[in-house]
Parts: sequence; C-alpha cells; structure tokens
Amino acid sequence: MKGKVGEKFSEFFEKWICQLDEYLQLLLKASEQRVINTVCDQRELQTLVSKVTQHYKDYFTIKWCLAHEDVLAFFCPIWGSPLENAYSWFTGWKPSTIFKLIHSTGINRVPGSSLAELTQEQLRKIEELRVKIRLEEEKVEREMERQQVAVADRKMFELVRLTGRVRDSETMDQFDGRLVEVALKGLMAGLEKVMKAADCVRLRTLKGVLDVLTPLQCVNFLAAISMLQIQIRQWGKRRDSISRKE
Repeated sequence: MKGKVGEKFSEFFEKWICQLDEYLQLLLKASEQRVINTVCDQRELQTLVSKVTQHYKDYFTIKWCLAHEDVLAFFCPIWGSPLENAYSWFTGWKPSTIFKLIHSTGINRVPGSSLAELTQEQLRKIEELRVKIRLEEEKVEREMERQQVAVADRKMFELVRLTGRVRDSETMDQFDGRLVEVALKGLMAGLEKVMKAADCVRLRTLKGVLDVLTPLQCVNFLAAISMLQIQIRQWGKRRDSISRKE
C-alpha cells in the first residue's frame, strides 16, 4: 500500500537516480580523458567529485526529512525492486560492500581504473577504515536488536501501567488501542534512530575512502559505486518486468 511519504520519496528517487546516471557519464568521461591525457586538471576533478558527493548528501537530507513523517516507508520501500531490497541493509547499501568493490577492482586489475594502482600506504589506510566501519556496522545491528527488545519491554510496561488505570466504563477496545499507540510510537522512534545511525556509517565510509584517494582515484571510485547502484536497479526492473509477463 502506497503512503504519502512513499509516493513523495518514489518521485524524488526517480529524479535522483536519473541525475546520478548523468553524473556517472561525466565521471566516466573524466576518467577516460585522464587515461589518455597525463596532464591532470586537479581542480576540475575535485569539482566533479564535490558535485557527486553533494548529490549523495542531498539524498540523505531528503530521506531523513521524510523519514521523520513515516520511517516505515523506508524499511518497506515501494520504490525499490525485490532485487534492490535484497541488497538493502537498514534502508540502504551496506558500507562494507564498498571495500569489497575496491578489493575486486584491485584484484581484477580493471583496465583504466586508477583504483587498481593503490599504494601500500593507501591500502593500509583503507584496511584500517574497513575494520573501523565493520565495528560500526555491528554497533548498528546491536542497536536494532536493542530497539526490538525495548519495544517489547515498553509494551509490557504500558500494559501493567494502563491495567491499573482501566475503569469499568472503558472498553477493552479503547484500552488495546492505547497500548498499540504507545508501542507503535516507541517503534517509530527506534527505527528512525537505527536508520540514521546506518546512514551515518554510510556517509563516514564514503568520506573515509575519498580522503585516502587521489582526485583521479576518487573519480574512478565514485564511478564504480554509481554504476553498481544503477545496474542493480536496472537488473531489478528487468527481472520484475519478466516476472509480470510470465
């Protein structure tokens, strides 16, 4: 069932992903030019990297604003295909997948990608970041578990508290409704906290990796993650289309 927040974000996300595709073309073009031309315009590359990173920040800004109205819309997204949702980790991509992508690029020696030419110092810093991010992921996962337990505890607490206040004139339907309302309010606040914590880990991962890379490597990195996100969406849509025809 589509809610107002789900519809708003669906519209925003379609425009956002289209803009991301446009940025991807610019990233690929910049990467190809720098492979041919050894004279790098560092400022031009940095400007492009800043525009793409701001595009990601804009995504989270809108997401957080709408999630405050209805956070459940982001845990059960109507704008994502089943394939996209299968890769989701607390309403978005899992931060540790970034390091797998970098590792895969280096192992496969992707032609034209400067990510295949990381220095030992860069590799060391990225590994340190990977370990740190994994710990933060585990912290988010523990927080989700804590919220689930807290919801059950709040419900039991309110049950005991309200039982003592139920009057003869108050129907059980009214009583149950108040109990559900209290539990639901606590659940929404808890889920919003988990979602924002997960998003913060995503943002710290992006910033952490970009801080280690050179401007050209940043271009290649952003191109790789943008391409992956767009391709998963395209594959998901194709699978949905085939499923509907069968």
